[in-house]
Amino acid sequence: MSTIYNPFRDMDRVFNQLARTAAAEARTMPMDLYRDGDQFIVKVDLPGVSPESIDIDVDDRTLSIRAERVSDEVRSGDENQGWVSRERSYGSYARQLTLGQGLNLAEITADYNDGVLTLVIPVAEEAKPRKVKVSQGKVAGEVDAGGEVKLGSEVKVGSEIEADHETPIQN
Repeated sequence: MSTIYNPFRDMDRVFNQLARTAAAEARTMPMDLYRDGDQFIVKVDLPGVSPESIDIDVDDRTLSIRAERVSDEVRSGDENQGWVSRERSYGSYARQLTLGQGLNLAEITADYNDGVLTLVIPVAEEAKPRKVKVSQGKVAGEVDAGGEVKLGSEVKVGSEIEADHETPIQN
């Protein structure tokens, strides 16, 4: 039986091997990010990673996620043992997110379940939309005997914040 010569078969095999090697070296962490009301949800795929190897840090406005997937041990000294195909990537993984203003970085939570790391990043109270209450008939400032205008001692914004001092305004 004769074999049909295909000059592209070897090139195709080499190309596929290089593509698999490049994919293994990339070590990506696929991620979804969405907003759900007053919080942002980050979901990162980390299958086969031990929860103890996951490290999450927040430095200034940068959130860093690091994890490691350990390779399975297969002895190759025996002819009946050894890799037949090895396509999964192993080693250290890292991803960084730059966080914007208006997030409560002190209240970030993380949960790892079924190979998915879920981070919940709440929106800070000061960044949430709110209504400003409008009052009628209140004097914004008073003029004292010396002719100085002083701001009123009561200021109402949103949840009724009171000023604890008066500020003189010079004419």
